[in-house]
Amino acid sequence: MEESSGIGAEIRVLSAGAVEPGIEKVIGQFRRETGRRLNVAFATAPTILKRVGGGETVDVVIAPAAALDDLVKAGKIPLAERVTVGRIGVGVAVRDDAPAPKIATVDEFKQSLLDAESVVYNQASTGTYVESLFDRLGIAAQLKAKATRYPDFAAVLSHLCRGKGAEIGLGATTVIIEGKDKGLKFVGPLPSAIQNYTTYAATVAAEDAARDAAGEFVRYLASPAARTALAAAGIE
Repeated sequence: MEESSGIGAEIRVLSAGAVEPGIEKVIGQFRRETGRRLNVAFATAPTILKRVGGGETVDVVIAPAAALDDLVKAGKIPLAERVTVGRIGVGVAVRDDAPAPKIATVDEFKQSLLDAESVVYNQASTGTYVESLFDRLGIAAQLKAKATRYPDFAAVLSHLCRGKGAEIGLGATTVIIEGKDKGLKFVGPLPSAIQNYTTYAATVAAEDAARDAAGEFVRYLASPAARTALAAAGIE
C-alpha cells in the first residue's frame, strides 16, 4: 500500500496486481504533478470481485475489463468513465541460476512442462488461462501431481526462489520482469500461437465527493506520461 500527502480528498484505488509495476510509477508521477493523496491496494481479479462485490468502498478500480463489466452488471460500481490501461501477456519464469527451458514453439513449451519437476502459477486471470491451456495441450492429467497454484504471484515468486531442481513458473510478464532483482529469470513470453493477453482498464467507482478526484486520476492514466511509464513496465 502506498499513501501520499497532498490536497483534497484521498483517492482510494483497488488494482489488479499484474499492472502494479506500471501503476506504481504512474502513481508517483500523478502525486508529484497534482499533489493528490492516494491509498492504493493490489489484489488478484477474483479478490477484487469479492471485495467490491462484498460492499467495500473504493474510488477507482483497475482490473481486467471483463471483471469491471461483471461489477457493473451486478450494480456494485456505476457505469462510469473508463480508460484502458493496456494488455499483458503470459510469460515463463525460472530461478535466476536455473537453465532456461525451451519455449520457442508450442511443442517445446509443452515438452518443457512435462520435463519440469514442478509447475507453479497463480489464481489470478493468468492462472485461469494457464489451467485451461494445459487442458487444450492435453497435458493437464500429467501436470496435476506436480502443479501448485498459489493465491497470487508473490507466492509463486517465493516458491521459485526457494526451490531446487527444474521448476517452471507462469505468470503475467510484468510481474516476472519485476522479479528479476528478487531471484527470477524471465525466460520469455508464451509462443504466439498460445499466447493470451488480458486487457486491464480503470474505472471511476466513486459516487460521492471523491468522484471528481477519481476521474482526474483515471483520465491521467491515458496521458502521454502515464503511457510511457506503463509501456516501460511491459504493459502494451
